Amino acid sequence: MSPGTEWRIERAGLDDLPQLAPLFDAYRQFYEQPSDLPLAERYLRERLDRGESLVWIAWQGAQAIGFCQCYPTFCSVAAAPIFALYDLCVQPAARGLGAARGLMQAAEDEARTRGCVRLDLSTARTNLPAQALYESLGWQRDELYLYFNRTVAPPS
Repeated sequence: MSPGTEWRIERAGLDDLPQLAPLFDAYRQFYEQPSDLPLAERYLRERLDRGESLVWIAWQGAQAIGFCQCYPTFCSVAAAPIFALYDLCVQPAARGLGAARGLMQAAEDEARTRGCVRLDLSTARTNLPAQALYESLGWQRDELYLYFNRTVAPPS
């Protein structure tokens, strides 16, 4: 992909699953999950079909080069809606084109339109390029709270 090639951001729908699922599968592999394209497609189909997430795709021509997925949720402390920006991925060959910025801006614009007061995200401590991107866009690192999780069942 040449750096001068135009790209665009669009909201994903069920018709986009053939292009979106491989990106989601690659994203999961980045986070040390085994490749499982049928699982990736099933998961995304369920989220989109049920209206449980919002997904944007970055396109370069007819090729999907990245995506962003948000889950609408709430913040009890703020007593207001927020978005959890859970997934952001751009193919390595397409990095540096601005697609990740465009995807994050699309999520922010939608959050604002829906009356959300905040977007939250987390990333691996070792994912320094992503952290630099977030900070360059005005996101602030949380230095007050620690986040915990507990596995209650293995993924099916």
